[in-house]
Amino acid sequence: MSVQTIYLVTVVVTAVATVAIAVPDFIPAQFVLANSARVGVPRSWLPLLGGLKLAGGAGLLVGLAGVPELGVAAAAGLVAYFIGAVVTHVRAGVLSNIGFPAAYLLLSTASLAILLA
Repeated sequence: MSVQTIYLVTVVVTAVATVAIAVPDFIPAQFVLANSARVGVPRSWLPLLGGLKLAGGAGLLVGLAGVPELGVAAAAGLVAYFIGAVVTHVRAGVLSNIGFPAAYLLLSTASLAILLA
């Protein structure tokens, strides 16, 4: 597999996964409501949090389409977002599902590293 292919696959998977997890915040899905309550995130924050994820995923795609600086900024924003999500889970003592924000943090970090390389 070429470096270019790894680059594209990593960034596209991160973008698609991030956009996909933004959608339940807007609905809001029952699992989002339950999880946000467990970690102490007010329901009123869900549209903003979904918007941030949506903007990050879209920014990654725009970066691939020819505005690389926006892609880097989007990846950095997603890394910060998911660090916050992991910290929120740890502070609330909700470790049973910390793997989800940790996985998105890993994807975002990989995308940022690739975009900066």
